[in-house]
Amino acid sequence: MLKKPKKNEPLPVVSIVMGSKTDEDVMGECTKLLTQLKIPYEVVVTSCHRDFEKTREYAMNAKKRGIKVIVAGAGYAAALPGFIASLTDLPVIGVPIPSSPLKGIDSILSIAELPKGIPVATMGIGKGGAYNGALLAARILKQK
Repeated sequence: MLKKPKKNEPLPVVSIVMGSKTDEDVMGECTKLLTQLKIPYEVVVTSCHRDFEKTREYAMNAKKRGIKVIVAGAGYAAALPGFIASLTDLPVIGVPIPSSPLKGIDSILSIAELPKGIPVATMGIGKGGAYNGALLAARILKQK
């Protein structure tokens, strides 16, 4: 479910990825801020658990499509940000979604505790984390 740019819109430089459509409530904070900052973005719904190949293809081709930063929201085991980071050298920002009975504590630990060599910037849990993820993406883009 890729949000394609309309005619005459600039190509996206930030990709907002979420494992489920239900994550839109949280990740909407990210889209709101990027819209305010006039940073072109795309929205992708894909899951490394439910659609491994689609997610793999997405991660491996993001850079070729002009993406500069990926903000990935995930709940429960929160494998999505780490999975994506293992397949690209783009900066990946992880946003823990409070969808599990543990209210995102499991997600934040899964994102923060990745193996050596798989860097993911970990934001706070929920909407504040999604907002900060967009803000960090903007700051990364400013440095390029």
